[in-house]
Amino acid sequence: MGATVTTANSEEKTWGGGNEPMGASYGKLMMWFFIVSDALTFSGFLAAYGFSRFKFIETWPLADEVFTHFPFLHGVTAPMYYVALMTFILIFSSVTMVLAVDAGHQLNKQKVTIYMFLTIIGGLIFVGSQAWEWKNFIKGEYGAIETKGGSLLQFVDKEGHRVALADFAATLPEEREQLTRNKGRWFMEEATLPTYSVAEVQAGFEAHPDLLIRTETINKEKQKTILSREESVARLQDAAVVVEGANLIRNEYGNKLFADFFFFITGFHGFHVFSGVVINIIIFFNVLLGTYEKRKSYEMVEKVGLYWHFVDLVWVFVFTVFYLV
Repeated sequence: MGATVTTANSEEKTWGGGNEPMGASYGKLMMWFFIVSDALTFSGFLAAYGFSRFKFIETWPLADEVFTHFPFLHGVTAPMYYVALMTFILIFSSVTMVLAVDAGHQLNKQKVTIYMFLTIIGGLIFVGSQAWEWKNFIKGEYGAIETKGGSLLQFVDKEGHRVALADFAATLPEEREQLTRNKGRWFMEEATLPTYSVAEVQAGFEAHPDLLIRTETINKEKQKTILSREESVARLQDAAVVVEGANLIRNEYGNKLFADFFFFITGFHGFHVFSGVVINIIIFFNVLLGTYEKRKSYEMVEKVGLYWHFVDLVWVFVFTVFYLV
């Protein structure tokens, strides 16, 4: 039996919309419930990432060596610079959202419109930047070799600088055919063939005596272990697959789980940011149409602001755990 409050003139249900538990409206209360539940989800993802990294700490990729690209600066190594810029843009969009909410409390339609627009632009820049980061991560830069035992071999010069496969791989008179469903037995197919075959990499390595192999194992100096020339030649004989870039199966940067977590965690967060941008656009047009001005309340801006601040806060944790630690 639902609890009721009886007055002289009317009967009002306790949860009929007129009451505000803890001083919050029903809409804001539900937004907080969603934020708490979503925070637990992200916490689980980050905890799983931390556990996996601790378990495979010796073969975990170094973020400074993975995220080194910067737009329009080809060939320039800028470790973590663009990721830091992305983070700054997202945090700045949270500032503009605060200003939009404050303008809403003052019923200032013009300022709400301006700050909401700036928030949307910041969100779009972040999503676009994340897509660009994904493209570089998937494409790769140097390439590597995966051995029959699943270990990863990278190539460096005598100074320890990375060397791309394109800089030394030989061109052999061999034909490679992509296995597709219409050509393979039992309609099997394989992933896209890499640019170079294992034989071409081996031949190019032998022709360049100044090249060495760097393993994915981190030594006591927190650097990847570089083998001697003799050890490098011996390890390369165990080569099985040429790896270019990263996907859910192989990863030229190091441990395969690193790529899996990168795609899942940053992709899940990117989906949240994209959803927030879409919601902000809807709210933005409602502001332009004067919907909230007619209601004498910009509470919808405040509710979407709570979601946007949550998304920004989550990225601070993702940035810290995934990129900095």
